[in-house]
Amino acid sequence: MNGLKEKVLTLDTMNQCVRRVEYAVRGPIMLRALELEQELRQGVKKPFTEVIRANIGDAQAMGQKPITFMRQVLALCVDPELLSSPHFPEDAKRRAERILQACGGHSLGAYSVSSGIQLIREDVARYIERRDGGVPSNPNNIFLSTGASDAIVTVLKLLVAGEGRARTGVLIPIPQYPLYSATLAELNAVQVNYYLDEEHAWALDVGELRRALHQARDRCRPRALCVINPGNPTGQVQTRECIEAVIRLAFEERLFLLADEVYQDNVYAEGSQFHSFKKVLTEMGPPYAAQQELASFHSASKGYMGECGFRGGYVEVVNMDAAVQQQMLKLMSVRLCPPVPGQALLHAVVSPPEPSDPSFAQFQAEKQAVLAELAAKAKLTEQIFSKTPGIRCNPVQGAMYSFPRMQLPPRAVQRAQDDHSAPHGEAAAPAGEAEPVPRQVHPRVLLRPSGGRAGQAGPAGPPRESPCPGPWGFLGPSGLALVAWGLRACLSAGS
Repeated sequence: MNGLKEKVLTLDTMNQCVRRVEYAVRGPIMLRALELEQELRQGVKKPFTEVIRANIGDAQAMGQKPITFMRQVLALCVDPELLSSPHFPEDAKRRAERILQACGGHSLGAYSVSSGIQLIREDVARYIERRDGGVPSNPNNIFLSTGASDAIVTVLKLLVAGEGRARTGVLIPIPQYPLYSATLAELNAVQVNYYLDEEHAWALDVGELRRALHQARDRCRPRALCVINPGNPTGQVQTRECIEAVIRLAFEERLFLLADEVYQDNVYAEGSQFHSFKKVLTEMGPPYAAQQELASFHSASKGYMGECGFRGGYVEVVNMDAAVQQQMLKLMSVRLCPPVPGQALLHAVVSPPEPSDPSFAQFQAEKQAVLAELAAKAKLTEQIFSKTPGIRCNPVQGAMYSFPRMQLPPRAVQRAQDDHSAPHGEAAAPAGEAEPVPRQVHPRVLLRPSGGRAGQAGPAGPPRESPCPGPWGFLGPSGLALVAWGLRACLSAGS
């Protein structure tokens, strides 16, 4: 009895679904970066002086400036005494007063209702109606959330059910944003991969969806289809014709649609245009408009805003069963409410200054400057990467990433096979091939407006060595040629 008792919670006794979760965005590379930061603080000598966080699409961490109007509204809400200050424009003060009137105790520090402040949900509905050319939006079908990610997880929780071959399967694009694979692993759902077509600018092919569906039915019950538009990490923008075809397939195959539309403000390529699934669904008319179930997601974290840390987002549900919608509200109630400062920030996103407002000119100038620079870098990344031997990059139509393909040299592939440790990254594979040989890898490179430090060259030529090599990059224009040079050096070393 004097010996140590075995711990109740061990790797063997813990939830095995959690053990299966993988999330590369904050995975081993990030943990190693934290170790390096600690070593630098302790005075350990390194060939670099700081760690540049390049693991996630966090624009402001890398120098993007906040949009002034949004921060003014938020500052006024956080400290209402500033409402008497002459240093804030009147339209920002009106927005802040309106938000505070809708808060409990007129304070941003109070809980809101679980679905979010009613006033802000109404503003979101008006925003959606403007975006979609007058297609009606009901604020009772809108739920504010802790970023889009929280809403996506909530909807997936509602969908996952059954055991064995009746277990819920969810179709997700490959390449994908790892939130989806991680959440499905945690929920013990079945991940059903459909492959985007790299040879046609990462297009979504309905024939490939049908292939994935047909093969999945031997092992699960496919119930949901996720589409990321514009694509993360692939940067494609779906055409209206493609969206219509996806909706028809979802209707025919009885699939719940999840439309991840957080990059809807980021469309760059000539001839590309964002079409919301909600608008296309409505304009298709019956039977689709009245019956096809849809959840569409948006966030304040991306776009031109880049306000990741405030965790503001929403989901709009369409044609959801009323009883299930009540269950969704119950599930959200367990976590009380989304962060109220994030809700206030979202209000500023969906209710920007009007042309007659004093903040309008500055707001428009700041917004357009961010989007124009991202568009220029989308073109620049394609040009620089595609000129580099061994690397190919599709045109970046939208979102915030380029996704170049690196052809691995034969010796590198052989070494990985000999070591039984295949390279990390998305591997190109024929449709339906379960375990592709990773002869190609795709590093996701994030476009960044000027103002940060990543990729700055020093007097000796190459910049400080980044201690976070791996499949994620966050670059300004000065770093792109250097990255192409560095990638080519890696390829040459393995040839």
